[in-house]
Amino acid sequence: QVQLVESGGGLVQPGGSPKLSCATSRTIFVSNVMGWYRQAPGKQRELVASMPGGSSRTYADSVRGRFTISGDNAKNTVYLQMNSLKPEDTAVYYCHQSISGRNYWGQGTQVTVSS
Repeated sequence: QVQLVESGGGLVQPGGSPKLSCATSRTIFVSNVMGWYRQAPGKQRELVASMPGGSSRTYADSVRGRFTISGDNAKNTVYLQMNSLKPEDTAVYYCHQSISGRNYWGQGTQVTVSS
């Protein structure tokens, strides 16, 4: 069983730059994909950023240029650096890890952007 634990969410002012962390119980090396999704109230869960493998990175159009996904293999941790936050970034952010076609999710961390 793979366990993912997110941290770093909370109340952030517009323009803020929080960093989310996701610690996984399985090494990032074995992942097919690691990524971050988010779900706002009344909306479907959407992809925010992902690391399909190697140095490749994928971002949603709404966050490209503001968010950065990265990983630390030694710590089995994936990060999401969020900059220039907007109220529309308010959502529950979920960490995702795909291993051999099986998908695993963290419990989610709430990010609320408000003054």
